[in-house]
Order: sequence, then C-alpha cells, then structure tokens
Amino acid sequence: MRGLKKQRRIQIIIIAAVLLAGASVLIGYGLRDGINFFRTPTEVAETAPPSDEVFRIGGLVLDGSMRPGEGVEFSFVVTDGGADIPVRYVGRDAAPDLFGEGQGTIATGTYQDGVFLATELLARHDETYMPVEVIDALEEQGVYRTSEGS
Repeated sequence: MRGLKKQRRIQIIIIAAVLLAGASVLIGYGLRDGINFFRTPTEVAETAPPSDEVFRIGGLVLDGSMRPGEGVEFSFVVTDGGADIPVRYVGRDAAPDLFGEGQGTIATGTYQDGVFLATELLARHDETYMPVEVIDALEEQGVYRTSEGS
C-alpha cells in the first residue's frame, strides 16, 4: 500500500511539472510579439539590433530635426545627448498633439540601415509628463535633471 501511494505521488508531481512547463511555453509563445524592449539612442548606436527586431527607442526630439513627408509620414531625430538616431515615422495616424521638437517621445519600430522605422509614436500626455524610461536614460547622459519639486 505504501509503495502505491509513493508511486502515485511521483506520477502527480511529474504530470504537474509537465503541465507547468507546457503552460510556460504557451505563455511565452503568446507574448513573443507583445514584448518590446526599450533602448536609448546610445544603446542603439553602440550595438545595432537585428533589422527584424521590434523594440522601443526613447529620448528627446532634436530641435530643428523634424522634416515633413507625404501624408502622415515624416522624419525627425531622437537623442539622449550621447547619440542621435534618425527616425522615420511610417504609421497610420498623425503624430500625437503634444509631439514636437525638444519633447520626450518613445517610438516603436525596427532599426534598418541606420534609420529607425517607427510605426507608433508615444508622446507625453500633458505639459509636465515625460515617460520614466526616457527620464532615466536622459539623466544617465546628463541631459535632463528632474526639478526640485518632483
């Protein structure tokens, strides 16, 4: 009787481990397209990612760098003070209302032939907000300093 209980316990543990591993694989497979890593322009300039990798780049839109294109397509340069990366927005929608030169932004897309091809742009949602990732990256470069009141 004891041997049967021990054998049953081992079978249950093995089945649970297999189910847990299977669930982990399915979750990872389901999230593979939804995970976008954040990089600064300096990180992209130092180690260029593969051209098929979708990721987010964040920094400040360089003053004087915005160039109009056709329709909702336009280009600009994003900087963190350490490196400048040219960005070409090829999205379906116009840029957010608060998107502009000297403002913080995060763009999602791919890096191909030295140009970041953005399909989505995020801009601050009010006059004082800037994404935390962008603030951290800019502070590391010495470009941005938080105010004493925040």
